[in-house]
Amino acid sequence: MPITFERKLTSTPTSPERRAEILAKPAFGSVFTDHMAVIDYTEEKGWHNARIEPYGPLSLDPAAAVLHYGQEIFEGLKAYKNEDGVVGLFRPEANAERMRRSADRLVMADLPVETFVQAVKELVDVESDWIPTGDGESLYLRPFMIATEAFLGIRPSKSYTFCVIASPAGNYFGGELRPVKIWVEREYARAGRGGTGSAKCGGNYASSLKPQILAAQRGCDQVVYLDPLNDNAIEELGGMNVFLVVDGDTVVTPALSGSILEGVTRSSVLTLAREKGLKVEERTVTLDEWKRLSAEGRLSEVFACGTAAVITPIGAIYDGDEVIGDPEAPTGPVTSDLRTTLLGLQTGVVEDTHGWVTRVK
Repeated sequence: MPITFERKLTSTPTSPERRAEILAKPAFGSVFTDHMAVIDYTEEKGWHNARIEPYGPLSLDPAAAVLHYGQEIFEGLKAYKNEDGVVGLFRPEANAERMRRSADRLVMADLPVETFVQAVKELVDVESDWIPTGDGESLYLRPFMIATEAFLGIRPSKSYTFCVIASPAGNYFGGELRPVKIWVEREYARAGRGGTGSAKCGGNYASSLKPQILAAQRGCDQVVYLDPLNDNAIEELGGMNVFLVVDGDTVVTPALSGSILEGVTRSSVLTLAREKGLKVEERTVTLDEWKRLSAEGRLSEVFACGTAAVITPIGAIYDGDEVIGDPEAPTGPVTSDLRTTLLGLQTGVVEDTHGWVTRVK
């Protein structure tokens, strides 16, 4: 049953002139819209007090469980506006289902799929004027849930707050689309078997910050993590899944193992690749195999994918002093075709035969 949202709109909205200035050159995650969606949860009332309210600080007790035990999960999805002004969300139900899985892993309140989608749609309906329409641009949406009970005992919280905030977004890596450089991380791990790697929670990303900084110091854009207990199998990047294109017609990506996040974009790419007649393999991919395929000239392309970056070509990986690939390599045809199709689906240029786009207005 739909929940009723009360709209408490700001009395000081951003001026159209300032908004146009922001949308002319959107960055990523640095400017936020005027409003946010909020729903509260307690064991007694369940999910209640749904509202759209002015964007602003949250009030938390210093003993709130999120601050001490890390009960926090989040999602990322986008709203697009096509040339006819139609606004749509890309696969919001898939994000909602993943949030439910994350909540289950961290023993947090279960948010129904329909409530998640409704909250996102309510916010986008209010903030549709914030959606940029340039190539690869969108309104990035960040739904998140935090534990709010003031209690220092180690047990699941009994109260939570769910929020959705929005930010006009351009290319995740800034500027025009370009191949990125990836550092092979051998000391730090993103997640481990039996841990929270398959959940989208803040702790996974906090642990990735140090290796990301070290990679940047070496001139790289991102980190690729390995599983040292499995012949240095490729896991994923700091916030994206990775794909190898072998012999020009085979798309290979690491199989989900419990320590790899099941990306919505990853799932979409696999479906599109099969429809295009490409061979698709979800299996263990080791760093040695990556290097061997490159040396044999069989590694046609490499790309990463995720909600924020969509599909981004990888030019080269750096394993210490060893460079595999070409940092100046142009975007390959498979990468380019998949990216064009995916963006076309999201923006309404390509027919949506999967029912992936949920119309807002």
